[in-house]
Amino acid sequence: MKIVTDFQQAKAVLSRGAPGQEEVPAWLRQRIKASFGEELTPQQVVDRIISDVRQRGDAALFDYGLRLDGVKLDRLEVEPEEITRAYVQVDDGLLGAMKVAAERIKRYHRSRKRKLELKDGLGRLVRPLSRVGIYAPGGTAVYPSTVLMTAIPARAAGVNEIILATPPRPGGALPPATLVAADLAGVNRIFKMGGAQAIAALALGTQSVPRVDKVCGPGNLFVMLAKKQLYGQVDIDGLAGPSEIVILADDSASPTLCAADLIAQAEHDVLAWAVLITNSLPLARAVANEVERQLADLERADIARRCLESRGWLLVVKSLEQAVELVNLYAPEHLCLAVRDAWYFVDMIENAGAIFVGQASAQSLGDYVAGPSHVLPTGGTARFSSPLGVEHFIKTSSLIALDDDMIQGLIPLAVVMARAEGLTAHARALEMRLKKRGRRK
Repeated sequence: MKIVTDFQQAKAVLSRGAPGQEEVPAWLRQRIKASFGEELTPQQVVDRIISDVRQRGDAALFDYGLRLDGVKLDRLEVEPEEITRAYVQVDDGLLGAMKVAAERIKRYHRSRKRKLELKDGLGRLVRPLSRVGIYAPGGTAVYPSTVLMTAIPARAAGVNEIILATPPRPGGALPPATLVAADLAGVNRIFKMGGAQAIAALALGTQSVPRVDKVCGPGNLFVMLAKKQLYGQVDIDGLAGPSEIVILADDSASPTLCAADLIAQAEHDVLAWAVLITNSLPLARAVANEVERQLADLERADIARRCLESRGWLLVVKSLEQAVELVNLYAPEHLCLAVRDAWYFVDMIENAGAIFVGQASAQSLGDYVAGPSHVLPTGGTARFSSPLGVEHFIKTSSLIALDDDMIQGLIPLAVVMARAEGLTAHARALEMRLKKRGRRK
């Protein structure tokens, strides 16, 4: 990890470009060329995949499953027997943990559902979306937790049909834990498809995959670009791209825990970000040493190391106030407050997807069992968006049911405004109601 002690340089490190416009790593360029036979940008790849799925439907999904995932499928949808077998394959410890997690997630999101009532002739009619698609990554790891964290809020909101898309393993099977999580969360249908092609199928529909109203869930760069490209044809929860963690720490923080939390995010993806911001140079140096020590026996050390070499930063500032400024500039997905009196800093944080108050509140708890969804705004979108929740799965219609006295008092005001805008038909439609009332008298 790289240590930076200049504040302006630290700001430059954390200043973001547009999502998907970052420099493409050499390994990713090579992979694209190997898969498509020519040099393409990630955006060009996504454009090509979306166009292909739009034109060829299922045939394109089968082709990309073979080309990109190395899996030859004869059926996209999971059959009920596969879910039944999955329960036998998941050990009791994992099953018990997922059941507890599911219950905590349900409680959290059900408590956020509010019934809105008519008051003073005004209100909102709240309805759930009819059909939503959720995406669970599965390229380099298995994420049954993501299934729970996306499907359960949708079910709590009252969504009628939930469709899951997730990449198959070599051989064509899905991880048993993913299938069990989907069943626990109330998913209706499951499809074996990943990447941009899965997002395109959910957004556009194919012969086998029904078109959804909204697509939710995190994914890699190609998933994020596909969601961005298809927004408008389908709603999206946000641009949930590679994972991010920022730890705001002072000299009271444990270097061992700081390093562990940074590595925990780095093992997700070589494109993830792992950042420590501190006013203690000794802490930064200690964390750097701890990172090296802990990487030595990590199963996913290669992914984590590549991430930390390119996007791992230890930023040393003069004060915690400067640290907070950097946090708000970066707007991280995960923010861990490893400082004395952590609650003092909560009100100073303007931009963050999830805030973990104190080192005991480990970020990894938020990934699994705490309760709030771990689908969070990334790429700086925490400046204007929020974690996935019940509100993402509802739509509202304004209710206007004014009584006669209220209407007669408001019409003259509306007429004045309509005539000021030159919309005389608006004014006439209002004035007719005044005349109608006068005739009744």
